[in-house]
Amino acid sequence: MNLRDRVALNIQDLRRARGLSQEELAHRADVSRGHMGKVENAKFAASLDLLERIARALNVDPEELFTKR
Repeated sequence: MNLRDRVALNIQDLRRARGLSQEELAHRADVSRGHMGKVENAKFAASLDLLERIARALNVDPEELFTKR
């Protein structure tokens, strides 16, 4: 599994574990829902700035987005 796929799956898992919709996470991370969908589906390589905002919105340390599960 490549890093983009791992990050995408971790974001999905963390979002679902918190009971957030993709739209709510996108709002909290200040990004469009469509953009968030592309990140979660590994269609788009998110910038470090965006990953940091997503981690903050999920209330996790950014390194959790890169953890092997």
